[in-house]
Amino acid sequence: MAITRISSGGAFEAKIGYCRAVVAGGLVHVAGTVAGPDVPDDVVAQCKSALGIMERALAEAGVTFADAVRVRYILPNPADFEPCWPVLAAAFGDNPPAATMISAALIDPKYKIEIELTALAPSA
Repeated sequence: MAITRISSGGAFEAKIGYCRAVVAGGLVHVAGTVAGPDVPDDVVAQCKSALGIMERALAEAGVTFADAVRVRYILPNPADFEPCWPVLAAAFGDNPPAATMISAALIDPKYKIEIELTALAPSA
C-alpha cells in the first residue's frame, strides 16, 4: 500500500514531526489544523483560516470537503462553536460528515478552534 504525505509548511509540522495530511488505505487523514499564519482573534475567522489550510491539503490529495467522512472540532470554549456553524455548513454543503465537538485546551491559548478530518481518497 502506498502512503503519500502532504505538508503545508506549517510551523508545527517540523517542530512536532507530523505532516498536514496522509493518504493511505483509501483514506485521506488531515491532521488537527488551526488558523495560520497570521492568527486572527475571532473564532469564525480562525475557523475559516483552518478550513482554507485543510482545503489546500485535500486538493493536493485529489479530494474536497464533499469527500469528508469524519470531522472533529476541538475548542477550548464550547460557546465558540455555535458562531462557526454557518461556516462549517457552507464548507460541507450537501455532504456533511459524521462530526464530534470536543472541548479541550489547544497547543497555544491564541487558538480558538482546531479541526481534524478524514476523507475518502480518490479511486486508484
